[in-house]
Amino acid sequence: MSLSAKTLFITGASRGIGREIALRAAADGANIVIAAKSAEPHPKLAGTIFSVAEEVEAAGGKALALQLDVRDEAAVRDAMAQAAGHFGGIDALVNNAGAIKLVGVEQLEPKRFDLLYQINTRAVMVCSQAALPYLKKSAGGHILNLSPPLNLAPKWFAQHGPYTVTKYGMSMLTLGMSEEFKKYGISVNSLWPQTMIATAAIEFELGSRDAFKRSRTPAIMADAAHAILSSTGRSITGRLLVDEEILREQGQTDFEHYRFDPEGGSLVPDLFLD
Repeated sequence: MSLSAKTLFITGASRGIGREIALRAAADGANIVIAAKSAEPHPKLAGTIFSVAEEVEAAGGKALALQLDVRDEAAVRDAMAQAAGHFGGIDALVNNAGAIKLVGVEQLEPKRFDLLYQINTRAVMVCSQAALPYLKKSAGGHILNLSPPLNLAPKWFAQHGPYTVTKYGMSMLTLGMSEEFKKYGISVNSLWPQTMIATAAIEFELGSRDAFKRSRTPAIMADAAHAILSSTGRSITGRLLVDEEILREQGQTDFEHYRFDPEGGSLVPDLFLD
């Protein structure tokens, strides 16, 4: 199970889970397209497309840093063409870019909902559509969306319905594209964390790093993504997977080393998981 010489186009790869997926694949010798908006250093958030490109090269991979706004379909098409031209094709698309706002309908400004929808749901369609001509030419292409299982319990809509709708939209596109692209031999899956993951998105949405003590590191998502993306023959497709679930299927039983704080308390389950 190796991604050696495979080309992965990863959106939102300048930090967090996207960066970790990039570095895990780079350790195999993969080609990584780091596609994100972060081209300049942020005063509060570590990582840019260029710093991650350097990390990818140091880890053993090859990197192409592309500044990209996934809301701009023309820019997405151009980025895919540039990536395919640079590396000779695209083997996998990881739709990792995301937006989060955990408030209900009463408090959410319509323009913020537009942002959630455009970055979460719409970008999955736009990026997948743009990558499709290249994935068709791959010997077993993959699309991986960072979105949850479909849990229709009312509690997941009560406090942050708009966010839930846009994340579930990604998952429904996963199910649809897996069937639609079956004729091309392309695998399409979703991946979601069993527990909260220690990322800047969580820190800023919750207002502190306190939750990190009861979280796992992004490494577990990177290992799970690697297991999915290195599978062959559509042996894994059309599934809304959880990181721990797919790793257990691969024979892994110990997950303690993924804890952000080995001395922390019980881990906090992520959203949408009972």
